[in-house]
Amino acid sequence: MSDERRQRDGSDWEDPEWEDDQDGIDEDSGNPKAMGFLDHLDELRWTLAKSAGVFLIAALLVAFFLKDFASLLNWPLRSAMGESGLLDGLVTTSPTAVFSVLVQLCFLGGLGLSLPFILYFIAQFVAPALTRRELKLLKPVCLACLGLFLGGAFFSYLVLVPGVIRFSVSLNEMLGLQLLWSADRYYNMLVWMTVGIGMAFQFPMVICLLVYLGLVTTEKLRSGRPYAIVAFFVAGMTLTATWDPVTQTMVALPMWGLYEIAIIVGRQMEKRRADELAEAGVDGPA
Repeated sequence: MSDERRQRDGSDWEDPEWEDDQDGIDEDSGNPKAMGFLDHLDELRWTLAKSAGVFLIAALLVAFFLKDFASLLNWPLRSAMGESGLLDGLVTTSPTAVFSVLVQLCFLGGLGLSLPFILYFIAQFVAPALTRRELKLLKPVCLACLGLFLGGAFFSYLVLVPGVIRFSVSLNEMLGLQLLWSADRYYNMLVWMTVGIGMAFQFPMVICLLVYLGLVTTEKLRSGRPYAIVAFFVAGMTLTATWDPVTQTMVALPMWGLYEIAIIVGRQMEKRRADELAEAGVDGPA
C-alpha cells in the first residue's frame, strides 16, 4: 500500500496482490483503467485469435461428423419434397464442386457452434469501456442477440427454406421442367437464407440501441411504421431470392412483430430515462 493508505488504515501491512488489482481499477467506475492504443490493439488481436480458433475447432468438429451434418442440412429439402420422388438427390456438376460443398458445410456448422463463444469474446473485449450500469446490460444484450440470431436461423431452416423449395418445385412442374439441383447451389442458398435471416432478426437490438442513445424516439418509430413494413417485404424478397408473395409475407410478418416489440422496449427505456431525469431535477423528453 502507499504511505497515505497505510496511515489512513493505521496499518503497515502490505498486500502486493491486492495492490496490483487496485492499480488496474478505476475507482470512479469500478472498471479497469483506460488502456493505451497499443493495449487495445493487443486485446483486439487476442479477441480475433480466440474467435478464429474456436471457429476452426467447430469447423473441424463438423468435418469429423460431416456425413451426419450433411444429412441434417438436407432435412429442409426432404421435408419439401416429401414422397413426391421428383428429385432423386443432389448432384455435383464439376470435379471441384464437392470442395465448395465441403467448405459451405464446415462454414455453416462452424459458425453455428462457435457463435456463442465469439459473442462472449466480443463482450470481454468491450467490457472494460463500459460503466457499471452498462455492464449489467451486457449479458442480457448478448443473450438477446444470440437468441434472435438462432431464432431467425431456425425459422429459416424449418419454415422458409422448405417454403421456397416448394414454390420452386411448383413452378418447375408448371413449366414441365426436370429437377436436377446441384449440391453447392443448394447449400449456398441454405447458408444465405439461414445466416441472412438470423442477421436480419438482429435489427430490434439496433433499434433499442438507438433509442437508448437518444438518437431515435418511439414516436418516430410509430410514424415510420408503414415504411418499415415495406422495408420488411423488400428484405423478404432479397433474402429469399423469390417473388413468391407467400414467402415474402412469411419473412415480413415476424420482422414486423419484432419491430413492434422493439417499440415497446424502447418506450420502457424512455420512461425510465424520464423518471431518472425527474429524480435528478432535470427536464427531459417524456
